[in-house]
Amino acid sequence: MANYGTSVDKKWQTKWEESGLHNFDENAPGEKLYVLEMFSYPSGAKLHAGHWFNYGPTDSWARFKKMQGYNVFQPMGFDAFGLPAENYAIKTGIHPKDSTMQNIANMEEQLRAMGAMFNWDHEVITCLPEYYKWTQWVFLKLFEKGLAYRKNAPVNWCPSCNTVLANEQVIEGHCERCDSEVEKKDLTQWFLKITHYADELLEKLDELDWPEKTKAMQKHWIGKSKGAQVTFKVENSDLTFDVFTTRVDTLNGVTYVVLAPETPLVDKITLPEYKDAVEEYKIQAQKQSDIERQSTSREKTGVFTGSYAINPINGKRVPIWVGDYVLATYGTGCVMAVPAHDERDFAFATKYNLPIIRVVDGGDSLPYTGYGPLVNSGEFDGLSGDKAKEAIVNKLKEQGLGDWKINYRLRDWLVSRQRYWGAPIPVVYCDKCGIVPVPEDQLPVELPYDIEFTPDGKSPLSKSESFLNTTCPKCGGHATRESDTLDTFVCSSFYYLRYVDNKNKEKCFDSDKVNAMLPVDKYVGGPEHATMHLLYARFITKALRDMGYLNFDEPFKSLTHQGLILGPDGQKMSKSKGNTISPDDYIKEFGADVFRMYLMFGFAYSEGGAWSDEGIKSIGRFVDRVERLLEQCRNEINSSKNTNTSMNKAEKELNYARHYAIKHVTEDTEKFQFNTSIARIMEFTNALSKYLNEENKNVKFLEETVIDYIKLLAPFAPHFAEEQWELLQKDFSIFNESWPKFDPSALVKDEVEIAIQVSGKIRARMNIPTTLTEDEIKEAALNNETIQQFINGKTIMKVIVVKGRLVNIVAK
Repeated sequence: MANYGTSVDKKWQTKWEESGLHNFDENAPGEKLYVLEMFSYPSGAKLHAGHWFNYGPTDSWARFKKMQGYNVFQPMGFDAFGLPAENYAIKTGIHPKDSTMQNIANMEEQLRAMGAMFNWDHEVITCLPEYYKWTQWVFLKLFEKGLAYRKNAPVNWCPSCNTVLANEQVIEGHCERCDSEVEKKDLTQWFLKITHYADELLEKLDELDWPEKTKAMQKHWIGKSKGAQVTFKVENSDLTFDVFTTRVDTLNGVTYVVLAPETPLVDKITLPEYKDAVEEYKIQAQKQSDIERQSTSREKTGVFTGSYAINPINGKRVPIWVGDYVLATYGTGCVMAVPAHDERDFAFATKYNLPIIRVVDGGDSLPYTGYGPLVNSGEFDGLSGDKAKEAIVNKLKEQGLGDWKINYRLRDWLVSRQRYWGAPIPVVYCDKCGIVPVPEDQLPVELPYDIEFTPDGKSPLSKSESFLNTTCPKCGGHATRESDTLDTFVCSSFYYLRYVDNKNKEKCFDSDKVNAMLPVDKYVGGPEHATMHLLYARFITKALRDMGYLNFDEPFKSLTHQGLILGPDGQKMSKSKGNTISPDDYIKEFGADVFRMYLMFGFAYSEGGAWSDEGIKSIGRFVDRVERLLEQCRNEINSSKNTNTSMNKAEKELNYARHYAIKHVTEDTEKFQFNTSIARIMEFTNALSKYLNEENKNVKFLEETVIDYIKLLAPFAPHFAEEQWELLQKDFSIFNESWPKFDPSALVKDEVEIAIQVSGKIRARMNIPTTLTEDEIKEAALNNETIQQFINGKTIMKVIVVKGRLVNIVAK
C-alpha cells in the first residue's frame, strides 16, 4: 500500500495507550455501555482468524457507540485453565503455567496489534491466584446456601487419558482425543444445584435480546415437562420404583417398563438365570455417551430382568426390562412403555414381541400419539385428555401411588475434574468433622507448582503429599484437601463481574460498582456456548443476586453470535488440514485495518464463510483508493479559491449520497450488519470521487463532507481514520468526535430519474422535477424525443404513472 500499513498502526496504538484514550472512567459523561467479547482460551500460541472475527468487528461496534456518546467499557482477559495445557505438559514436559503464560503474552501482543479499544487495566487471567481465589469464593458461597453438594454419580471415563469426559467429548462410544473406548465409572463428585433455578432460567429467556435459536436451545435443554409421577410395585417384593409421564391418561396401555442400566434396582430384581445377559448389556451401555443413548435415530435395545411390576391402575403384571435409552440421571431412571401410543415404545415392543394394547380411540393405525376418548381403560372409558388425566391421578392419589409432578431435562452441574490445571476445590475432609469448607481468609487454596502429571486415573493433586495434608479449620486436627479441581466453566461463570473491580483484594467485587455497570449491554461470542457457559453464567448471576450481592437478574442483556471463518477450502480450519489462517502475515502486508475490513465486508457477521486471499487484496486496493481520494480532497480544500456557499446540482447529489450513507451505516452497524455498512461507504466513496471531477467545487461543503466521510470510516479502519484526521489538521482523536447526524431533508431530491416504457419495454430514462403532477409527468414522457420514435403513428391506449419510478405507455 502507498503510505499505509503497520507503521501507521503502531504510531496510533502507541498514542492511544499513552493518552489513555481507551481507559474507562466511570465518572465520564455519557450513558455507560458495557461491551464484552467472550474471552479467549490460550491453548494455542497465537490468535487465529476466528478470534479476529469475534473481536475486531465487535470493537468496531464499540467504537461506533463511543462516537455516539456512550461511555464504553470494553475489557479483555483470558480463560486460562483447562485440560489442553495439561495434556501438552504430559506430552512435552513444559509446565501448564509456563506454556499458558507464554501463550497469553503472545496473544496479548496480537490483540494490541489489532488496535481494539480493550481496557487492559481491567484484564483478568483465570489461572492466576488473584483470580481463582474468587472462583473458590463463589464455590464456597454456593456451598453455604446448599447449592453445592457432593454425591456418587456415573461419569464418562477414558481409560487411556485417565480422566472424566464430558458427553460432548464422547464420539460413538470413543474418546475424541485418543479414540479409546469410553467406560462408565462411578465417582464421588461435586455438583452445583442449577436445577434450583430451572423455572426462572426458563421464564426469563423471553425477556432477553438474544438470538431465538439460542433461547430455543436453552428451553429444550432445561426441558420442563408437566405430568404425573406413578409408583409401580415389584411383584413378590417390597421394592417399588417411580416413573414420570406426561401421558398418564394412557396408563392402562402400559405393557412393560424399562429401567436404566445404571439404576441400583436392576441388580436387586434381576433373577439369577437372567444375570449374565443383564451384566453383559450393562457393560455395553457403559461404553455409550448419554447423547448417543438418547439419539432418536438409534435403534432401541434392551434385555429382560425376569421380574415383573404391578400396574397401579389396573393390577396387571408387566415385565421389567433394562434399556440403555433410559438414563439414570434423567427423571426417575425408569419409564413406562405404552407401545400403542408412542413410536419408540411401538418399535421396541414390535422388536421384542411384547403386547400392544390400544387405550386411546383415534387414528387409522398404531401407534396413535394424539388424544381421544379412552378405551380398554375400565372405569375411565370415554374420558379424554385433561379430564382423563385428572381422574386417573386422583385414583392414584387415593392409593398413595401417584401425584402431579413437574420434571426437567436439566441436570445439576457436575463440576469435579480429576486433573491438575484448574482451580482447587476449597474443602477439606476431616475424620472428626467431615466435609469442612476452607475459611475465606485462607483463600486462595493455591495449586502447587511441582506436580507429577503422569496420568494414572487419579487427580495429579492426589499425589502431592504437601498439598493434600493440612489442618482442619474446625478442630485443628489432621485433614486432607479435596484433590479434584473445578470445571473451567466455573471460572468463566462470573468473570464479567470481576472485570469491573479486578484489582479489589478484599472482595470478589464491590456490589455498588457492579450493580452500576451490569448487566453487560452487548455480549458477543460463539453459539456453541448456548447450553453451557451462557446457562451457567445466568445461574451464577441469579444465585449471587439471591445472596444479596447483585440487584439484577440476568448477566447479558443483548447477545450476538458471530459465524465461523472457514479455510480457503470451505472446511473448518484445523492444523491437520493445513487450512488455518494466521492474521500476522496479512497484517504485516496490509495493516490491521484492511484485515478487519475484509472480515466485516467479506462475510455476513452471523454467518461467516470461506477465507479468500483475493478478497483481502480487493479491500487493500479499496483502502489505497480512499487514501488517494482523501489526499486529493485535502489538496482541493487547501488550494481552492472558490468561496461559493450555495449548493448546485452536483453538491446536492453528493449531499444525498452523504446522508444516505450516514443513515444506512448507522442503522446497519447498530444491527452488526457490517458488510452492508461498508458497502454504503463504498457508494459514498464513488459519489465523492465523482464530485472531485467537477470544475467549481464548494470548498466548505467539501470539507464538511470529508469530515463526515472519515468519521463513518473510523470504526471500521481506526488507525487509517486517525491518520487521515490528523492530515486534515484536526485535534486528536477522531474517537472523541461525535458520530455524523443524518438529515432527512437531504434525501428529498429536487429531481428524480424515471424509466419510460412503451408497451412494457424500457425505451428511455429521464430526470424530472419531483414537484410535477401526474398529468405533467405524462406530458413530459410523451414529449421525450427518444420515446417519440416508438409512438409516432400509433394510438395511445393508456399511460400508467408509478410516481417516482416509471411511466408505461401502452400504444397500438
